[in-house]
Amino acid sequence: MSDIENIESDLQIEKEDEGYPLNEYQLTTTPNDFNILTIISFIESKVFKIPAFQRHYVWDLKRASKLIESLLIGLPIPQMFLYESERNEFLVIDGQQRLMTIYYFVKGRFPRKKKRSELRDIFDNYGYIPDDVMAKDELFQKFNLKLDGLVEGSENRFHGKNYQTLSEYKTSLDLSTIRNMIVKPVSKDEENGAMFEIFNRLNSGGINLGTQEIRMSLYHSKFLRALIEMNKDQRWRIILGKDNPDIRLHDVEAILRVFAMVTFLDHYKATINGFINKFSNYAKLFDDNKIEYYKSLWDSFLENSTDLNISNFKTSYNLFNIMLFESVFYASCKDAVNNSTYITKPITSDFINLLKEDEDFQKFTDGKTTVLASVKGRLERAKFILER
Repeated sequence: MSDIENIESDLQIEKEDEGYPLNEYQLTTTPNDFNILTIISFIESKVFKIPAFQRHYVWDLKRASKLIESLLIGLPIPQMFLYESERNEFLVIDGQQRLMTIYYFVKGRFPRKKKRSELRDIFDNYGYIPDDVMAKDELFQKFNLKLDGLVEGSENRFHGKNYQTLSEYKTSLDLSTIRNMIVKPVSKDEENGAMFEIFNRLNSGGINLGTQEIRMSLYHSKFLRALIEMNKDQRWRIILGKDNPDIRLHDVEAILRVFAMVTFLDHYKATINGFINKFSNYAKLFDDNKIEYYKSLWDSFLENSTDLNISNFKTSYNLFNIMLFESVFYASCKDAVNNSTYITKPITSDFINLLKEDEDFQKFTDGKTTVLASVKGRLERAKFILER
């Protein structure tokens, strides 16, 4: 098995209907046909925002060329879904690869495979690829169409062409339209609950995004980026029993979750996902001092847990138990949070063993574990046992 594994398969989590009840929201969906020139202008003016779920562009040149060929000969291509988050701001829910293919073709540049992760970061920072970056040959090659003929030995009329050498077909491409389905909440969605669930549902049959991958885009903030760095701490990797960060960000979600539990529990309502989303939305307001406080709290907890490893947090299912971990974290950190310090309580294997064996704690980690009474019950029980 690879060193870079999906922690989800090794994580014991609650079973709940983690989706948002969409009947709480009123949505409208409106079709719009934008031509290619309009789409390019929308990207460069940041009207269209590309989510950061997929770390980089993944299509190869042959697949990208077929999409452009379809537009040139008038074949319909799948529609794209956009979420109108604000006036003149649309998040691309579904269609990112198609959109980026068109963008790269018009720019005449195709991203080199080994540089795509780097380019994704650049796109996230600017909202587009600056011209001076696009001109770098170490990052891009020329985007000349790679197309086969109708029969073996014949040449496709568009093979080898680029945007500038399409001749009379260039105008046809510029005016080609793509159907865009624009989803918009009728009333203000303060917590982006409907938007999260729309992303979740539309992507469930495709690339099957994880909840934290969606969250990193919808609630993008300096705080969420800081979690990426906290996740690399070797002391945390030992507790997880995994050397490398999870490519689907389940380990990052675990850190986000425990922070939410220890600082935001009064806002818990019905579901874990809803609660974490609400905290993520709130965290967009965090300034540098607030983020540094969370970093210090995390560092203090790990420093006071240096004798712990994956075996401490495995249960009878031989899985890393997130409910056990969040309870231990809460017991260690809650007083520090209440007193606005980052001096956490030491955690030992003996304490964790007592917690595992405690009948009251077990009661709160069985059955309906996501109801508020169970969540608060296990957290407070862990704190009580640590302090007695």
